[in-house]
Amino acid sequence: MRWLATLAALALLQGPASATVLQEHSQRPYPVQVVPGQTLRQALQAATPIVVDGRRFHGYTRWNVRWNYRWWREASGRCRITEVTTRLTTEVQLPQLRGATPPQQASFDRYLRALSQHEQGHVQVGRDAAQAIDQGIARLPAAADCATLERQADALGRRLLQEHVEREQQYDRDTGHGTSQGARLD
Repeated sequence: MRWLATLAALALLQGPASATVLQEHSQRPYPVQVVPGQTLRQALQAATPIVVDGRRFHGYTRWNVRWNYRWWREASGRCRITEVTTRLTTEVQLPQLRGATPPQQASFDRYLRALSQHEQGHVQVGRDAAQAIDQGIARLPAAADCATLERQADALGRRLLQEHVEREQQYDRDTGHGTSQGARLD
């Protein structure tokens, strides 16, 4: 019976590592007060706390991926990943309008829907990054020793993270920071 338990444990170690992506999402609105005689664009530009490289934006998404893993050292000294846990945190910052006229509110509502859709694209890039890292590390083959395996896992995670940061930058270039998705004020 003991050999059966050992055989089951070895089968678990030989199969793919278990992998889990945990997600935490938050919204952080900022107030925009429209004063009489002010256009919606002027109110948004004055109120936005979002400045990146000297440019003002009305919406912004931050995401962060962190990973950790467990490994098993075989009797031979070889090491394999047995479990991966990846954490994704996202925060979306969007305007919240106050004091607008009905036409301004209608225009803002259209704008906000498109801006929110654009920001969800950024959230998706973060999700894709977390998933790629989680699955990539889980699929790593056994290494000659655990220190080598750790270096490989962390290098893979950093490389995949950088690829997704670049993908996100391309997404902004392709969409004109959401303009082509309708996030523009007339």
